[in-house]
Amino acid sequence: MKIAIVGAGVIGVTTAYELACDGHDVTVFERNASIAVESSFANAGIIAPGYAAPWAAPGMPFKVFKQLFSRHAPVKIKFPLSNNDLAWLWQAWRACKLETYLANRSRMQALASYSRDRLHAITADLSLEFERNDGLMVLLRSAKDSVLMQPNLQVLREAGVPFKEVDAQEARLIEPALNPDNVFLGAVHLPNDEVGNCREFTLLLKAESQKLGVKYEMNTAVVGVSSSKFAIINIAKEDTPRTFDAVVMCAGVASRDLLKPLIKPLKRKLPLVPVYGYAISAAIREPLNAPRSAVMDERYKVAISRMGNRVRVAGSAEIGGSLDNKPVSAISTLYKVLQDWFPGAAHISNMGASVTEWKGARPMLPDGPPVLGASGVPNIWLNLGHGASGWALSCGSARVLADLITKRPPDVDVSAMSIERF
Repeated sequence: MKIAIVGAGVIGVTTAYELACDGHDVTVFERNASIAVESSFANAGIIAPGYAAPWAAPGMPFKVFKQLFSRHAPVKIKFPLSNNDLAWLWQAWRACKLETYLANRSRMQALASYSRDRLHAITADLSLEFERNDGLMVLLRSAKDSVLMQPNLQVLREAGVPFKEVDAQEARLIEPALNPDNVFLGAVHLPNDEVGNCREFTLLLKAESQKLGVKYEMNTAVVGVSSSKFAIINIAKEDTPRTFDAVVMCAGVASRDLLKPLIKPLKRKLPLVPVYGYAISAAIREPLNAPRSAVMDERYKVAISRMGNRVRVAGSAEIGGSLDNKPVSAISTLYKVLQDWFPGAAHISNMGASVTEWKGARPMLPDGPPVLGASGVPNIWLNLGHGASGWALSCGSARVLADLITKRPPDVDVSAMSIERF
């Protein structure tokens, strides 16, 4: 089949690779000059299937409200909110019911485990070498943090994820660079989880997909998608539409507006909104003072990862606002957490002069899982809405989507991840 993919982040590139492996003629359209420069650019890089869970969870609305005006709150709401944001919050609140959360968590964890296996297979088959390290440690500042962590540990037990609860002394043996002056209770160590450079992997996989014949058209904005006998896309500044046997939408939040005219007659909606996240990346000043792999500050929901010769600190979830607006408070939380745990690890003395500060729009659906599969419109397929788990779900989602297009039963059940749920 002749297939077009809209969007060249990690989701679009992995999808292109899997479709090319199945023998399809694939063209990827990307509005930017390079691939993986939006949501895939500077994420935390953590791959932890046990932590792939919906944010819409029992008790979450109360937690968000309680911390609404806290300077270092993990979740922030920026007013005024758009109608899309308000509708999304309402649907997310409804998805916080226990039975809904448990079902969606199970689906996401199954896909994440499958995705990690697929990532390892691709990496081994292609002998890809990119910045990665094994192990994740969740740091607990106090007894209260430990108590709040217990439901998460039960989730890990039920999912069969290996972990070990350790005290502060043992945590320092795992991560010797932890600040000796920072008194904390302990940690949870997950030895089978990992951290990897999402963008570097995506660039390498792009090159491999090109060897299979995938074509990439950069600086090419898709402004319309339609379907008749074939799938049709309209390109900015091109008078003649392009025709394909199928189109796969992988363009994150931008897909919402492109799909709206198509799915509205079907009385379907795609409640996809940007939930913004932040990251700072800085060169390591002293390797002995930097983390070996990745740690997560459970209280502030901030991850600190080692990416080759750099340290990356990522976190925050901001609903509302815009991509251009970067509040000082969001970035300051990242600097605070880095200073708390690994002072002197990176060149950050001027807070910005030698640091790359990034804000990205996570394309999120209100109930957690992505939308995978047919759109309901002939020849239009969806691989969207992975949110904060995009890197962790990417390889599995791509393989599943390729199997569905080829009419082959996927290795993991994603029947509940269709757009029909909306």
